[in-house]
Amino acid sequence: MVPDATLALIWAAIIAFAVFAYVVMDGFDLGLGILFPLLGKGQERNTAINTIAPVWDGNETWLVLGGGGLFAAFPLAYAILMPAVYAPLIAMLLGLVFRGVAFEFRARTTRLWFWDGAFAGGSIVAAMAQGIILGAVLQGVKVSGRNYAGGWFDWLSPFSLLTGVSVVVGYALLGACWLIYRTEGAIQDRAYRLALWTGAGMLGALGAVSLATPMLRHDYFGRWFGGPGVFAALLVAVLVLLTAWNFWRAIRDRRHLRPFLLALGLFALTFAGLGFSMYPWIVPGEVTLYAAATARSSQLFMLVGVGIMLPIIIGYTAWAYWVFRGKVGHEGYH
Repeated sequence: MVPDATLALIWAAIIAFAVFAYVVMDGFDLGLGILFPLLGKGQERNTAINTIAPVWDGNETWLVLGGGGLFAAFPLAYAILMPAVYAPLIAMLLGLVFRGVAFEFRARTTRLWFWDGAFAGGSIVAAMAQGIILGAVLQGVKVSGRNYAGGWFDWLSPFSLLTGVSVVVGYALLGACWLIYRTEGAIQDRAYRLALWTGAGMLGALGAVSLATPMLRHDYFGRWFGGPGVFAALLVAVLVLLTAWNFWRAIRDRRHLRPFLLALGLFALTFAGLGFSMYPWIVPGEVTLYAAATARSSQLFMLVGVGIMLPIIIGYTAWAYWVFRGKVGHEGYH
């Protein structure tokens, strides 16, 4: 029989996997939208759009899985956190909807400038909102009993704005590396330059957030700078520097796939650090994973469904990327 604590950890791992899959897959197409104003009008922008055309809407499946998993497996955390971040959450959803509409309309209108702006604007708003939500959760929310006790704008702080900007820069890096991998010629040359600038910005943002996070709460500080946590902090710092060095070499040597994989490595290290900071809290300082988990029978029942559906989702996602592999031009795939 699986212990209740183990079930909660399994569901936390499933949700974390879904969120990371969303960051990886929707991150680069949001990043492409963020970089859109910096691409040449006409062929370059059309080429960029063609690289994500077959997969962009499927990427957001992972967002649904992550949010739905939180609601189903940790309803108490969902009930507390959602009211705390309603404003940036609504902004994120509107940004995603607007960029989706712009994606379709730009191919059916003569006012291309308007829908190109909408595509870029929706991407920036969605990415910024996601970063703000992350910052708002990390800095903690006010809880009274089993309810959110804060105000409408408690999510707004210098730290949440910092994490918002950091996510925008990070997604822009993924978008630049994706263009390096999937394009060639002038747009690829531009993507190499953008990758250098956004890569430097990502490192700066990562350093700023890493220094600011332990100052938010005493338990964060103690975890990273007390006892064995110091070694974890040093290990993460060394791995980040090694990844950054290899990323610079990959750009210098004009590798195609390696910059994208190394950028994902930076995100993976960031994600691991986030998990290390928060565990075992799901609402920092207020509610643990185990206290927020739903009934054991519900977790087991849902686990059967996820066990069936998750391989199907992974399978069709992998198939879509395999079918639409290779370099892309402004008229479509080679």
